[in-house]
Amino acid sequence: MNASETLGNLAAMLLSGKVEVVDLSGSLGPDTPLLKLPPELAKDTPKIEVHKISEYDNDGPFWAWNWLKIGEHSGTHFDAPHHWITGKDYSDGYTDTIAPQNFVAPVNVIDCSAEVAKNPDFLLDAAGVKAWEAEHGEIKPGEWVVMRTDWDARAGDEDAYLNADETGPHSPGPTVDCIQYILSKGAIGWGTQCIGTDAGQAGGMEPPFPAHNLLHAANKYGLASLANLSKLPPKGAVLIAAPLKLVKGTGSPIRAMALVARA
Repeated sequence: MNASETLGNLAAMLLSGKVEVVDLSGSLGPDTPLLKLPPELAKDTPKIEVHKISEYDNDGPFWAWNWLKIGEHSGTHFDAPHHWITGKDYSDGYTDTIAPQNFVAPVNVIDCSAEVAKNPDFLLDAAGVKAWEAEHGEIKPGEWVVMRTDWDARAGDEDAYLNADETGPHSPGPTVDCIQYILSKGAIGWGTQCIGTDAGQAGGMEPPFPAHNLLHAANKYGLASLANLSKLPPKGAVLIAAPLKLVKGTGSPIRAMALVARA
């Protein structure tokens, strides 16, 4: 079967429902939870604003449209290498310079939801990834690796989603050796269902924030605030995660989707 026939078969399966398109994005609006950083480190992303230009009225009798105020790393979003200091020197590290082929790739879904239900600070380490591979098959070069935690169930309540106290935020994520291991496998990027790609307490790791530090140093990508990973199989789905083509963009809100075969 040649490539054209393969694409034709995929199109037919999409139309018939044999391949389902699963929405992996949370809703984006004024109530979307946003990352809060210590004031001594950085300014916070401002709340999302939606401003009406017209809606079938004197300002535009036949059309409705809005203008938005929104941060690059708001809601379900894509982290480009230039987002972090370790990736600042890559000429193809911006949202407008990344090869578009990199936005579509197979995805490995590592289910940690049971562990996270018992411990919101659960960390996935390299040993956990290797145990998953022993059961489901190895991670191959060019594939995404995402951590299923079902944390998206908290997205309607910003306090529960950020889950912070006087010691900082408490949310699951990867260890240093987890990120090192998936990079050694050639993964194109790492994704989570939390507000960022790192665990809430990752600032105390060495190096701090390993998903950001190590992924972007390797010119790889991050996905945060994903949703509905419970609807994906461990292997076999295709992830589509395309950022807006922002000039010198460090990231972008996305409508992440997955193609999933159904019996």
